[in-house]
Amino acid sequence: MAEDIVTPERATRREWIGLCVLSIACLIYSMDLSVLFLAMPAIVADLDPSAAQLLWINDIYGFMVAGFLVTMGTLGDRIGRRRVLLIGAFSFGVASAFAAFSSTAGQLIVARALLGVAGATIAPSTLSLIVNLFRDEAERNRAIGIWGTAFALGGLVGPLIGGVLLQYFEWGSVFLINIPVMMVLLAVAPFLLPEYRNEEAGRLDLASVALSLATVLPVIYGVKHMAADGFQLSQLLYIAVGVLVGMAFVRRQKHLADPLIDLALFRIPAFTASLMVNLAGVFFVFGVFLFQNLFLQLVLGLSPLEAALWSIPSAFVFTVMSFQAYRFTNRLGPVRTVIGGLLVNAVGTASMAMAAYAENLFGILGSSMIIGLGFVPVVLTTTGLIVGTAPPERAGSASAISETGAEFGGALGIALLGSLATLVYRMTMTGVDLSGLTDTQAQAVSATLAGAVETAQAITDPAAAAWLETAKAGFSLGFAVCCMVATVTLVLLAVIAAKVYARAHIDDGALAPQH
Repeated sequence: MAEDIVTPERATRREWIGLCVLSIACLIYSMDLSVLFLAMPAIVADLDPSAAQLLWINDIYGFMVAGFLVTMGTLGDRIGRRRVLLIGAFSFGVASAFAAFSSTAGQLIVARALLGVAGATIAPSTLSLIVNLFRDEAERNRAIGIWGTAFALGGLVGPLIGGVLLQYFEWGSVFLINIPVMMVLLAVAPFLLPEYRNEEAGRLDLASVALSLATVLPVIYGVKHMAADGFQLSQLLYIAVGVLVGMAFVRRQKHLADPLIDLALFRIPAFTASLMVNLAGVFFVFGVFLFQNLFLQLVLGLSPLEAALWSIPSAFVFTVMSFQAYRFTNRLGPVRTVIGGLLVNAVGTASMAMAAYAENLFGILGSSMIIGLGFVPVVLTTTGLIVGTAPPERAGSASAISETGAEFGGALGIALLGSLATLVYRMTMTGVDLSGLTDTQAQAVSATLAGAVETAQAITDPAAAAWLETAKAGFSLGFAVCCMVATVTLVLLAVIAAKVYARAHIDDGALAPQH
């Protein structure tokens, strides 16, 4: 049997340079999710948007990315992943220029929407092209780690680069920086990146595209607004509409010869288990780190800059682990890496729960570093499993499903854990003496810690705000409860994943391409 074993072709300098180009494109895509926040005051002063327009300027990019990921990933499988990436890069550059020179809020909203549609081509195309570039499993694990690092760095450096640009230039500069990167991608991609398409794929079903959008957009909209505004019945209505349309979408896929999403992928145990673990990991990390940022500022009283500086060590751990996660996967194998990472993550959230309850700064920061040690290998390894266990002709679709799952996981984590923490906070504030406040002030104090801190700052007599310490304790308790929920769930998830992966018979060489 030894003669039947073929060593996968090793990557050359060309493939690694191609990976660098793909990673820079991903960094820009990720950066555009966060770079706008610092520019908003200048945009408000220049364009004078209404409250509704301001909301859409902030949200429309993420909504469009989430809505079009599946369509663009599947389109890449059909007409060529490199072609879709190049079309998306060109469109991203044009939309960036449109955004930079927008003279009205309406124009900026349209430009941001177009940026989102173009951005939806980047994540699935780059990840699926990595599968084509790197045939050796160990090299592919490393490449996915670098790809993941680019996403992480985009979120970290976006505000930093945006702040520097806004110091010296107009707000449109935060969009113009996208253009030279996309021009480089357009120039070098035809020479560095291979083309891949499924020659047997049929035509794109436009009705499925419409149904997928009508599924994802209402659910993402409802969940994100639940996170931002608190629970309201109207948000559940949006989510319900999305779920009902999603059921119609699934029924249609079952009867199509060339579905938008191949439901057979979900019958692969390793694919489904990895997708669920990936979603759950993002769910808890997004929720926990949102609480961490609020905790540092509202409970401990740090300024936004101080909170950002104190968060640098954990950000450093996340970045280093993104580069080094492949070593764990290659040495331990994908299954042990995922299971071990989930358990390390659970240790981190348990530690975070104790630190939050004790209101201890160093405990919070140390716990976030432990979470990074567990979370990064889990997410990158499950991403590799998702694209590695899918058939090669479905890699684009699988990549898009992975990215869509991460979008849902992050939004759900913020919304549901936020709702749980808010419930604990409001229960804590029940019966607290707020007799010295007006009805409006009392309502603000009872609703959120942010409202309590703002109200306390407006009161001239600090002694009159004796309830503030109770409010801070209520927030800390809610934070701790959410972390304990995360701990229990992550341990259970590790047990379930171990059983599913065992049935799937995955071993260290399970993902190596077959020749």
